Amino acid sequence: MIDINNVSFTYGEESTSGGIQEVNLHIKRGEFVVLTGTSGCGKTTLTRIINGLIPHYYEGNLSGEICLDGENIAGKSIGSISNKVASVFQNPRSQFFSVDSTGELAFQLENRGVKPEIIEEKMRKVIREFHIDKLMGRSLFQLSGGEKQKLACAGAALSEAEIIVLDEPSSNLDIPTIEEIKKILLQWKKQGKTIIISEHRLYYLRDLMDRMILLKDGKIKKEYMRDEAVRLTTAELNHLGLRTLAIEDLKLAASERILSDEVVEFKPFSFYYKNGAEGITMKNFSVHKGSVVAVVGHNGAGKSTMAKCICGLEKKCKAQMLMEGRTYNNKQMLTQCFLVMQDVNYQLFTESNLDEVAISLYNFKELGEEQREEKARNILEQMNLGDQTEKHPMALSGGQKQRVAISCAIASGKNIIFFDEPTSGLDYDHMNQVAEQICELSQKAATIFVITHDMELILNCCTHVLHLEKGKNKELYELNENTVGNLKVIFEEMPL
Repeated sequence: MIDINNVSFTYGEESTSGGIQEVNLHIKRGEFVVLTGTSGCGKTTLTRIINGLIPHYYEGNLSGEICLDGENIAGKSIGSISNKVASVFQNPRSQFFSVDSTGELAFQLENRGVKPEIIEEKMRKVIREFHIDKLMGRSLFQLSGGEKQKLACAGAALSEAEIIVLDEPSSNLDIPTIEEIKKILLQWKKQGKTIIISEHRLYYLRDLMDRMILLKDGKIKKEYMRDEAVRLTTAELNHLGLRTLAIEDLKLAASERILSDEVVEFKPFSFYYKNGAEGITMKNFSVHKGSVVAVVGHNGAGKSTMAKCICGLEKKCKAQMLMEGRTYNNKQMLTQCFLVMQDVNYQLFTESNLDEVAISLYNFKELGEEQREEKARNILEQMNLGDQTEKHPMALSGGQKQRVAISCAIASGKNIIFFDEPTSGLDYDHMNQVAEQICELSQKAATIFVITHDMELILNCCTHVLHLEKGKNKELYELNENTVGNLKVIFEEMPL
């Protein structure tokens, strides 16, 4: 079905994404293959070679032979390749063409010249199968990351392609939605689709994969048949830089920390968008200064909206915060809070990563220009980005961009820091690195809120859990050995 023979690819000078070297891979028709490995190992590059984005979109040096159904795709247009290969990107926003969900699905078939009556029939079928009727007729800009991902999967299904390539499809999804994606993948597998999926989260693929391919430094390091892969312990997987295959094996790793007696209190507030969707109504709650609070809830529960309100980014929200005997209104909260957004492309705008971090040091007015640059370099070094200081942020991989944004949060010196899905697209080692940085920030008396669906991250660094459901804060509790079970129940039973 897919033959990759002695293929190498290196990106242009402006990109630091991982290329591949002399890769040989045969994927049979109907096979479910998982590509995994640490960030920059080349797995995303391999998916781009299969779906034709390399060399038609990403420039660089390509050699070797790529065949689909025995036909060399060299010289084939990307449109021709897309008739056989459908794609779901890590950031689905980058593959959308419309501004509303219904138009986006319709475009998948309109672009192929399908008759309107057939488009309607096929759309009804996919909408029913994917349970996305509530997403129809909505602005793409108001969908959560997980909702966009589900829409992208529905678009791939509409294409009716024989091969489906997915790049980190679970990165922004809660566990119930991942279970929905798992059902979709299973359905595709039963239909005989050939599925290639690049992933860091492995546990939901345990029962689906036929083969797991481990890449390192652009080369295939080892191939595991499913029976071999599932025998790997979590410790063995972690040693390879991989995440667990069994979520039930996860345990609390964060050590007990002595928290400050001072508390940060948030007064009740409400906020609704113009169309009345995705609103929140928050009750009064307070946390100890220096806490690391995991904010959990299903996709669309209002977690990101809550963060924007508390950070003072929603001007019409009248949120109030009490800290160190002072009351902060909406405008004043901007001076105390920093938000690392789920899509960090919205907040990276300078010409180099060094400049990006340096301008975030504005709270340290006593620093001279040279001291500011040195401190920025040190922070980037801590985030394993020391060799990327002069690169443009947009030339980085998704995981690297995420770490630049986290570096900016560290540099800001703010008292309240929100991280919205900070480990999206990160491997086990870099997830641990982010967890360590979050713990270090909290020990410097910053109060941290981590919006996440990543249970491994929560168990590595969080002290408390704030559970949101249908736009309301349902409960807030301390995370310890006795409450880990509660966390797992929340993740498994979140309403869809």
